[in-house]
Amino acid sequence: MKQLRIGHLYPKLLNIYGDGGNIITLKKRAEWRGFVVIIDEINSGDTFISEHDVYFIGGGQDVQQIEVSKELQKHKDFLTSERDRGAVFLGICGGYQLLGHYYQPHNAEKLLGISLLDAYTVAGNKRFIGNVTVKTDYVNPNTLVGFENHSGLTYLQGETKPIGSVLVGYGNNGKDLTEGARYKNVFGTYLHGSFLPKNPHFADYLLELALGEKLEPLDDTIEYNAHNSLINKKY
Repeated sequence: MKQLRIGHLYPKLLNIYGDGGNIITLKKRAEWRGFVVIIDEINSGDTFISEHDVYFIGGGQDVQQIEVSKELQKHKDFLTSERDRGAVFLGICGGYQLLGHYYQPHNAEKLLGISLLDAYTVAGNKRFIGNVTVKTDYVNPNTLVGFENHSGLTYLQGETKPIGSVLVGYGNNGKDLTEGARYKNVFGTYLHGSFLPKNPHFADYLLELALGEKLEPLDDTIEYNAHNSLINKKY
């Protein structure tokens, strides 16, 4: 049978605001198409990571990010090779920040990321909280919805591009109207809530990239009712 392997990075440390729902969504949407799904948790102290089709890393507080930052450095070369091999990565909030070069908190040591994205994050003075609507140009429908809760300000560089432009909300930094980041098959976003259940088309987009094939459509009437109810909805 066809198989999908998902690596869940540091779920015991980075898993807030329902981020685990993203793993469930990928799992169920693959299983409904007949795939056998294997989910491996990668936790602190693990010395080896095998190849996976998808890697997911969620959000967390600064204290948890400090530990994860140190752990990720041990696997930086391997995860970089996985990116270049074409594996799919999805990072949410704190996990997104650590897929970039670094996160600089207020009055604290810089937390190194693993540079899968050409991006960096610095702590801001304002907390961005509320619903977000993003417009994209590579999925259909062309909207993404979610809920942000962050004070980090993320800036993109080089070949790393946003996943979309902000219609409602703050996004990466509240200034340039961008949200999230993408380079190759690496994606980062500030959208919680969970992100993928509200955006089944984006979940399928990630699955198609990971599996290398076009998927048969599902009956997503309920999912799109939820999605459409949140488009352009302010907090």
